[in-house]
Amino acid sequence: MTAEAIMLLAIALPLAAMLPIALTGAMPNLREAVTLATAVGLFLVVLQLLPVAMAGGQPEIALFDILPGVPFAFRLEPLGMIFAFVASLLWIVNSIYSIGYMRGNDESHQTRFYVCFAFAIGSTMGIALAGNMLTLFIFYEMLTLSTYPLVTHKGSDAAKRAGRTYLGILISTSICFLLLGIIWTWTLTGTLDFTAGGILAGKADGPLVGLLFLLYMYGIGKAALMPMHRWLPAAMVAPTPVSALLHAVAVVKAGVFTVVKVVVYVFGVEYLTALPASQWVMWIACFTILAASLIALRQDNLKRRLAYSTISQLSYVVLAALILSPLSVMGAALHIAAHAFGKITLFFAAGSIYTAAHKTEISQLDGIGWRMPVTMGAFAIGSLSMIGLPPTAGFISKWFMLQGAWQTENLLALAVIAGSTLLNAAYFLPIVYAAFFRKEKHDGDHHEHGEAPLPIVLALGATAGLSVLMFLFPGDAIALAEALVGRSG
Repeated sequence: MTAEAIMLLAIALPLAAMLPIALTGAMPNLREAVTLATAVGLFLVVLQLLPVAMAGGQPEIALFDILPGVPFAFRLEPLGMIFAFVASLLWIVNSIYSIGYMRGNDESHQTRFYVCFAFAIGSTMGIALAGNMLTLFIFYEMLTLSTYPLVTHKGSDAAKRAGRTYLGILISTSICFLLLGIIWTWTLTGTLDFTAGGILAGKADGPLVGLLFLLYMYGIGKAALMPMHRWLPAAMVAPTPVSALLHAVAVVKAGVFTVVKVVVYVFGVEYLTALPASQWVMWIACFTILAASLIALRQDNLKRRLAYSTISQLSYVVLAALILSPLSVMGAALHIAAHAFGKITLFFAAGSIYTAAHKTEISQLDGIGWRMPVTMGAFAIGSLSMIGLPPTAGFISKWFMLQGAWQTENLLALAVIAGSTLLNAAYFLPIVYAAFFRKEKHDGDHHEHGEAPLPIVLALGATAGLSVLMFLFPGDAIALAEALVGRSG
């Protein structure tokens, strides 16, 4: 099978699985077997693209023209390979986790959940492998629509309000800002292809190019730059596997992935160095990192603290891309994977605590580490990754960010990364300390418990292990990040 056919199969496989998942809804074991088999199959398909990407291959395929000079096209490049690999791998783990969580909490509409999840993963593969900005936009919108039923899954008034916020912000930003920016780019250049060094150099200059850059940055609402961030904490009303999808596997990663693609392949790193608007956006990213961290410090609800942590961590990627150093761009690419492994572990742990102990607040977690040692041990590993400490993947990506900031003498970025690291420690380490070193509070009927169901424990143990493995064996990820920089001009 050719690399081009494999790319199309990676997109088609999860979308095609929606029908058999729906048809087996009355047989939960079979429905979940289909989901797991599809997830494993997708990962094996994506894995076949890794040697091609590592060898420098960039297979591409154009199916038909959407606009003159703008085909519906797909192309494999290093950043897309990282994203597709991480998303396909974590779908397997999230599916295992979902079985334990959805059954353990007797959630309703489980078939709809698995169908929409497959739809979201198929959309994610389309984003990762898109060959131009318009193809990416189509799958970007599909991802928003496919995750809306997941956000509103519980059907409560709070879930419906969260869904309106989620859909309202993401659709309005993408239609009003991102699509406008894409059309404007096409009128200036006659193309929307992802091109080494960008497509705008020599085609446009002056203050209006700064406005175009702002349209892209705020049109990519999934990157959650303030003030376009409210959809993310609102969506925490969804079940924990959905939170993991939003924060680690697909949605926010699609946002920061698109930011890096725009920086590297639409504007170009060299072109952006002379663009004042890129500095403005860097300041906004710095503000988002610090403000979201300070808000996280005040949250007692565990999932809300994790949500604001995500907002902060996403802006690490934006900041790293806009430092406009080869090393910092590598850090941005690596953080897409590092954050995915660390944050999904933290959300899995939050869901494990809820399932086994029915606790949702940080103030309720004193001593819980002795009843749930695997869960809280994994939570500790995820926390270290968010802080950026070894032996976790977060150290690798943050190291490249700091090197890039030092290389460009960007004192603001250095100060923000250092300050936010301390804030990360301030809102994660007390949770770990309380879990293992404070006396347990006996506050009702739920203190006599152990770990959550086995699928949950296996899943969160696996993702914590992945974070450590990326630290110990970062070679392939760093090679792909280097290839991204080498092809960015």
